[in-house]
Order: sequence, then structure tokens, then C-alpha cells
Amino acid sequence: MSSYRDLLRTPGVARIIAAQLTARFPFGMLSLAFLLHIEQVTGSYGAAGLVLAATSIGQAIAGPLTSRWMGVWGIRKVLLLTLVVCAVSVTTIALVPMSVPAYMGVGLVAGLSTPPVQPAVRTIYPKLVTSQQLTPLFSLDASAQEIIWVLGPVVTTFVSTQVGTVWGIVLAAAIMIVGCLWFISSPEVGRVRIPRSRRKLGQVLKRPPVLLATVVGFLLIGACSAVEAGVVATFGHDGLEAGIVLAIFSVGSLAGGLALGHTPIGPYALARRIFIVFAGLAVASLFLNAWWLSVTLFVAGIGIAPALAVLFAIVSASVKFSDTAEAYGWVGTGQLIGAAMGSAAAGFLIDGSGAVGAFWVAGVFALFGFVIPWVGHRWHPDLRGRDASPIPDTEPINTHPS
Repeated sequence: MSSYRDLLRTPGVARIIAAQLTARFPFGMLSLAFLLHIEQVTGSYGAAGLVLAATSIGQAIAGPLTSRWMGVWGIRKVLLLTLVVCAVSVTTIALVPMSVPAYMGVGLVAGLSTPPVQPAVRTIYPKLVTSQQLTPLFSLDASAQEIIWVLGPVVTTFVSTQVGTVWGIVLAAAIMIVGCLWFISSPEVGRVRIPRSRRKLGQVLKRPPVLLATVVGFLLIGACSAVEAGVVATFGHDGLEAGIVLAIFSVGSLAGGLALGHTPIGPYALARRIFIVFAGLAVASLFLNAWWLSVTLFVAGIGIAPALAVLFAIVSASVKFSDTAEAYGWVGTGQLIGAAMGSAAAGFLIDGSGAVGAFWVAGVFALFGFVIPWVGHRWHPDLRGRDASPIPDTEPINTHPS
């Protein structure tokens, strides 16, 4: 922990982590807030699911696009523009009664205008710390984001059920505005200028480590989404057990990220970390009671944040600085699609086989998440003793006469 304390004492690091966590916190709230609100207004969970699907599609499309725009117009301008559009869209869903297609349209706009805070901060990190501190910083970031997924749903549920669903969404929008403005105004954001990428959109996916990170992120987050669906199906929406078990799942990820944050990243690092996830999920479905799931999901969680930290590190070390934001945008898009696919597949299996079906889905996602990086370890950079910072966009010029 002393190394993390030293890291947080580095000028700007603690502030930028706190600001970006605050800016991203609403996205641990909005899916559930939309679900509760649309279901209350329309009386249909199906309608709420359509709105959430439209929002997720917008976010998936926007990820690489808005991230790339930061190299054209600057980080602050893109963040400010998307913040204004997203905040207006989100509050419109809360305050204006509409038809389901209209809710879907506004949800799509909200998704398309999601502020690209995550790609921005991952691009800024290499400029804040030394090369030796970068991998631990990625690990700390991956661990800290578990706060979003632990507290976000709790806050949303409390406000939406005790005060009203409108206020659940409005609170998320208010936190988004405050957090994004804090992040935008941070001096570190103003000091970083992302060079304009010379590549066409999507070309960065031809870099094997970026494609590997995108595919594995899809599978890892798909497994996590299936677990969430399975836990809720096991204990119901109203019981305390579901919230406690999912919180323990996230605590496992937080603990794993902090404990393994300084472990050297070799070619098999990603596969080994996801094997921990697979091992926990493989036995989780044996007994669907709170004690067993708490233990097995804690074990599975230990691999999640460390695996995400490896994803961030191999992307950073494999692309030019001008391409990092777009690369992280694609990785984020993969994770969003994985979340949607994992939830959908789990839902079908729950209908057909009961709650245990969701854990089968999670296990299959995690199994492929382990096998693919193991087989494709040649695509995985060996960062043991190597700088994980992005490749510079400028090359040294030979001034010696020929």
C-alpha cells in the first residue's frame, strides 16, 4: 500500500482520479435509474429494456468517434460539448413524458453523447507518472472504478424508491455535470494535447494487442453482466442478498487490483488473471445460496481488476500517443457490447433453465476469455521491465551527414 500512497502523492494523480471517478459515477446509476423510471411510466420492463438497448447502442457507436475527436478539437471542447448534450438528454427522459419510441430516440442521443472521460483519462495517465508507475496506476484505476459499480446502484435504488424515479435520474445528471466540470477544469487535462491521428477510423484495430484487448474485454464484461443477471434471478430484486453478493464480487475485484497491481506483465499475464475469474465462476453454479456465491464470486472477482489493468497497459504500450484515445474507445465499445450480450444470453438461459443458466453463460464467457489470450499470447506485449507508455508520434531525425 505504501507504493500506492507514493503514487497518489504524485502531483495531479489523486485529483485526476477523484475527478474522473466522480464524472463516471453516474454511469453506475443511469441504467438502473432508466429501468426503474421507464417501467414506472410505461408499466413495462420490456419498454425499459428497449430504452436501455438504444442507450447502449449509442454509447457503443460513440466510443471510438468521440475519443478520436479529442485529437481534432481538444479534450476539453469535446468533453464540454458531449456533457451539454448528454445532460440535456438525460434530464429530458426524467422530466418529459413521451412515447416509448421517443424515449428510445432520446436514449440513443444520450448514449451517443456520453462524455469520453474514460478514454481521456487513460490517455492522460502516461503524462502524469513515470514509466515504472504507469502499470500500478492502471491497476489502481481499475480497482477504484469498482466504487462506481458498488455504490451507484445502491444510491439509485435508495433515491428512486424513497424519493422518486425522476429524482434518481436527476441526481445522476447533477453528479455527471459536477464531475465532468471538475475533470474538464483540472490543470492536467489542459496540459495534455492529443495529436491528430493520421490513420483512418478503425485502423488502430489492426494492432493485434488492441484487437486482443477489445475481444477479451468483451468476454470479461460479458461474464460479469451474466453474473449480475444470475444473482438477481437467484435472490430477486427486492432481497438484500443480491446486493450483498454483488458487492462482495466487486470487493474481490478491488482487493485483487490492489494486491496484483505491481505484478510484472508477461505474455501470459492476461490469460492467468482471467483464469482466476473462470475458476471462481466454474464452481459458483454448484450451490445457489448466499454463502457459497459470496465465496466463489469473491474469488472470481480477484481476477477482474488485474485483468482490466493488463488490458489498459498492453493497449497503451502498443499504439502511438495520437491513437490511444481511439484505441481505448474501441476497448470500451467492446465492453459495452459484451455487457449487452452477456445480459441477453443470461436472460434466455434464465427463462429456460432458471438462475443457474446465467452462471453457465458467465462460465462460458470467462472460459473463452481465458483461452483466447492464452492461445494468442504472441499478440500480448511482454512488459516485464519495459515501459508501458504509448509510442511517441515523433521520431528522431538523423542529423549526421551521409
